[in-house]
Amino acid sequence: MKLQRAQYQNFRNHSFLTFEPVDGINLIHGRNGSGKTSLLEGIHYCALTRGFVSTNDSECLAFKKDYFLLESTFLSETESLLTVKLSYTKEKEKQIIVNNSEIKPFSRHIGTIPCITFSPPEIVIVNGAPGERRRFLDNAICQTNRRYLNDLLAYRRVLNQRNALLLQLHDNQTVHKEMLPLWNETLARLAASIVHTRVQFITSFFDRFKEIYGQLFAEESPGISYRSSLGKIDTSTSVDNLYSLFIRRYEDTQRREIFRTQTLTGPHRDDLIFLLNGNEIKKYASQGQLRTFLIALKLAQHRFFYDTLGEKPLCLLDDIFSELDSSRIADIFVILETCGQSIITSTEKKGHNNITQFSIEYLKTKVS
Repeated sequence: MKLQRAQYQNFRNHSFLTFEPVDGINLIHGRNGSGKTSLLEGIHYCALTRGFVSTNDSECLAFKKDYFLLESTFLSETESLLTVKLSYTKEKEKQIIVNNSEIKPFSRHIGTIPCITFSPPEIVIVNGAPGERRRFLDNAICQTNRRYLNDLLAYRRVLNQRNALLLQLHDNQTVHKEMLPLWNETLARLAASIVHTRVQFITSFFDRFKEIYGQLFAEESPGISYRSSLGKIDTSTSVDNLYSLFIRRYEDTQRREIFRTQTLTGPHRDDLIFLLNGNEIKKYASQGQLRTFLIALKLAQHRFFYDTLGEKPLCLLDDIFSELDSSRIADIFVILETCGQSIITSTEKKGHNNITQFSIEYLKTKVS
């Protein structure tokens, strides 16, 4: 997937801007606060319907403006043209039009334009709370598996409804109690499908991750494992077995769940465990190791998308080179040269072959 042209109106600190990247590696350089990250975020909006810096649309409005407009043109590996127009106003909320057809719900657009990102705040995927790793995992799978996305959206709805019933039962032990087994069955089926897909994904994903990590840090041995709220499970655990395990767990913990008014078992409670040389990375790794691990995760995600979809995803990499030595930067460039189109931000130019460099200040003053 390649971005041919992106236009911005009233988006963050860009009143009007047009960006036309080339194939291969594009590097946008300029001082901090000049709008480099905003340029990437606008592209991310068109690809995945939301930003990666903020999920709040109103925060992307330029100062004292009441709307923003993004228009992008993408070209697929099969030479299919996709035009995306995304607008937001405080009164009408957000609207997405793809090839002149409005998209509703927005989830229908996910996976149409495969895209990976890197930004420094995403280091929380490696060393932050479990929810950050679940978000990374869900994003990776949703862009390649429509059924998983649908199951995940349904699971969140059913989970909220079951928790609402638990609250009612907490206040009145007899009201609607006959409904709980029905919610248990629905939630268990969705949970079993989600967890099974996650475990299968990690097995396939890790092979790619290990290879890429070895290109960046050959002297260390990484690991990834799935920690389920059910306990120990692996790729041999079938969907039916997972369903039975969830049903049994809901029955066993019913009294405790009613007391706490929340569902205590399920994919919303699970975690990914990242390891280096057998040790949990967030407890022992240096900042450089954490950053290298995150970069390898993202580049492995790119390779997984390509192998699964037959389409190289667009790479949006914000400030990827900071805190890295020249040797590691060179290694990353070697990998990126095989990744199709990449758009990278940096505070300074990079002396590397096979890249096209843009000044953000020039882009902001250029007349389209």
